[in-house]
Amino acid sequence: MAPLIDEIDKRILRELQADGRVQNVELARRVGLSPSPCLRRVRRLEEAGIVRGYAALVDPATVGLRFTLFARIWLTAQDAETIDRFVAAMRRLPEIVECHIMLGDSDALLRVVVEDLDAYRRFQSTHLTATNGIRNVKTDVPSETVKSGVALPIR
Repeated sequence: MAPLIDEIDKRILRELQADGRVQNVELARRVGLSPSPCLRRVRRLEEAGIVRGYAALVDPATVGLRFTLFARIWLTAQDAETIDRFVAAMRRLPEIVECHIMLGDSDALLRVVVEDLDAYRRFQSTHLTATNGIRNVKTDVPSETVKSGVALPIR
């Protein structure tokens, strides 16, 4: 069962999504609390797993990762062992920034970030193979990113 959060918690979450480095005193001011109750609420949200962590958002192009590709994956089988082997392998690969097990036509969807198309070709031929439970891969190359974000629409 999901923990109950009230309107103040939601304001805190929206503020933290916009600026995870905001100081508690400033966060408290923004959400209309004094610092001590605000800090208690933030800690409760963290302990409940609602706030899973904090991270820096890095511009991929500035660190040489200019290509984002989406790979639709079909597995060699649908049994638990094959799926577990696939999931374990995908978790070890830093180039895979998202991995979703899918319902529908394909079995999984990957978002892969690499330097260039040659790097992806090498990555695919090395890692997206039957050894990792993969039968087939279809790669989609986006022509333009219209929207990309991590903030959830907390209302």
